[in-house]
Amino acid sequence: MKRHSFLLFLTFTLIVGIISCELPNNNQGMNHNGNPDRPAPGTLIPVSYPETALDTAVIDDYFGVKIEDPFRWLEDDNSNETKEWVKKQNLVTFDYLDNIPYRDAIAERLSDLWNYEKLSTPFKEGDNYYFFKNTGLQNQSVLYKDNDVADPVVMLDPNTFSEDGTASLAALGFSKDGKYMAYGISEGGSDWRTIKVMDIESKTTLQDEVKWVKFSGISWYKDGFYYSRYPAPAEGDELKGQSQFHQVYYHKVGQPQSKDQLVFADRMNPKLNAGCRVSENQKFLTLSTSETTSNNRLYFKRLDRVDSGFTPIVENLDNDYWVVDADDNNLFVLTNYKAPNYRLISVNANKPDEAFWEEIIPESENVLQSVIPASDKFVCEYIKDAAGQLKVFSRTGTPEYDIELPTVGTVGSFRGEKGEDKAFYSFTSFTYPTTIFEYDFKTKKSEIHTVPNVGINPDDYETKQVFYESADGTKIPMFITHKKGLDVSKGNIPTLLYGYGGFNISIQPSFSVSRMILLENGGIYAVANIRGGGEYGKKWHDGGRLENKENVFADFIAAAEYLIDEGYTSEEKLAIEGRSNGGLLVGACMTKRPDLFKVALPAVGVLDMLRYHEFTIGRAWATDYGLSTDSIQFRYLYNYSPLHNVEGKTEYPATLVTTADHDDRVVPAHSFKFISELQRKHQGDNPVLIRIDTSAGHGAGKPTAMIIEEDADKLAFMLYNLGHDVKYEY
Repeated sequence: MKRHSFLLFLTFTLIVGIISCELPNNNQGMNHNGNPDRPAPGTLIPVSYPETALDTAVIDDYFGVKIEDPFRWLEDDNSNETKEWVKKQNLVTFDYLDNIPYRDAIAERLSDLWNYEKLSTPFKEGDNYYFFKNTGLQNQSVLYKDNDVADPVVMLDPNTFSEDGTASLAALGFSKDGKYMAYGISEGGSDWRTIKVMDIESKTTLQDEVKWVKFSGISWYKDGFYYSRYPAPAEGDELKGQSQFHQVYYHKVGQPQSKDQLVFADRMNPKLNAGCRVSENQKFLTLSTSETTSNNRLYFKRLDRVDSGFTPIVENLDNDYWVVDADDNNLFVLTNYKAPNYRLISVNANKPDEAFWEEIIPESENVLQSVIPASDKFVCEYIKDAAGQLKVFSRTGTPEYDIELPTVGTVGSFRGEKGEDKAFYSFTSFTYPTTIFEYDFKTKKSEIHTVPNVGINPDDYETKQVFYESADGTKIPMFITHKKGLDVSKGNIPTLLYGYGGFNISIQPSFSVSRMILLENGGIYAVANIRGGGEYGKKWHDGGRLENKENVFADFIAAAEYLIDEGYTSEEKLAIEGRSNGGLLVGACMTKRPDLFKVALPAVGVLDMLRYHEFTIGRAWATDYGLSTDSIQFRYLYNYSPLHNVEGKTEYPATLVTTADHDDRVVPAHSFKFISELQRKHQGDNPVLIRIDTSAGHGAGKPTAMIIEEDADKLAFMLYNLGHDVKYEY
């Protein structure tokens, strides 16, 4: 892992969202000619939007610029008025979706494709290996203990947490001796966690219960663990109130939370977030603090010295530092300090000043994404042109060899133990279903451990990578995937363009059965690796944040123009999608260039750039966005804020905004206000709708059934408004 605990939990997730735990009724089994009540594909479905009240009295003054905010009342998600508004919007949206003739057929096909066994990378804790498995359509994956490969033991089944599958496993930590397992539960997709403890041998859940945990790992030391939490929020503010005064505690098994030991708190800085982590050898406790989603301070203390306090390694917030390992006297730290593409350094605990730091693995031309100690080596994952590489180094930093990968794709969850020759990792790509490999450090070979049995032939599809020019001449990589033999020169192929562009997050190749619906129906899927991400290190991130954020939108627009100019698609056949920060991307691009796209799918998006910092953890995103409370930053935020750039007398793309009532990462008010403004000003026949999940959050932990429902709805909406039929009977 590259980032410390708070940054890992705080950065935007890319997981697909959902709405209801009930699988759709897929008993149609007829083509559209057999159902006279449904229109043929491409027929206009009339929409009558609900009336949304305007409060014209709400006006803010930003440095002399007066800005109306007539839908401010929708920020109160607990009000009866907002709840009634949600019901009315969902009624209109689902009435529209019900009239798409092949919606049920897509849902049925998607359920069939999804129904295959999925296994995670095995990992070792104590003397046991563990792994997660989903038999196919289980709402949540189940944790198994693999003492007997032929008959593994169920250790924890999150499907039992709630009847509707909306409670999920959100954190996991094992004691060093393998006696205890602590696990966090998320309700309805919220970022709030409640931690419980299990005795592994007896599989008994103990009475321990730790509440109001958020953006936290679980790091064990002796008979307890370190965790981070906020003070309990005021009633009614659980999902929208600002998260302030993050604190680190130590919980001892068997004691009530009221007796937990406070380890770190900063009463003077409400914005500070903190996390502690125990080194694998149990000799050091490291403390990382941050105010945003990048750059952190770093401290450590010796756990073998009773009187040891925290010693600073770095006390500024200029770079990223992540402790990946430790020996008796040294901490091994992955950092982008003096290395925009990251390097590994060694910090001597007896002389932690920078003057005594030693470089172990220097910066290279490719981004060093993570460093994993395994066997007697360091296994390093690099990113080259948005794809993964695995390189093995000695503990002193000598490069030894590369681990061969199946194709251009993404390495995930490399798990190995120091002193052992066996390790596991996963690999995936756009046409390569996620496969688990077992690696042997003695033979230096990988063998397939488990391969999924998906209901399609990946060899029928192909991916290529292209590089196109953005408006300022910067070369941007893009992956393009479609059926082999598809004539991509006609310019009329339905195409979905995906992007993110923020928070130093790299969008790498991955397999998705939902995407296969588009591909097997003759469509194209494209991913643009635009600036703001981490594909090319700090310079790529910096090139797409703050005053450079417009580069992100320019890169994405240039990707769309490339696909059109090269004959892949046309303005009438092009859809765009993005989630979270990617929802901002879609919102900004559709308001800048409504003529360029036929369909827009902004999901759980940050869409009100003037007020995002007022809710939950939004203030922490300021290093990427800036703040409207600053006169200079206000100007560029206002220039691209999707909510504030919807214009009258304009026809916008067919739009399906998706959000969730329990999203306390990007509160649903963003989506509520944006769609209200869009419905008020949009002119034309393209539908502009919002689909609001219930008992769901930003994305993590959403039940399989809910994912299938939302994906089917988005695919049906997209293909129908692109004027494209499907090959399934309906």
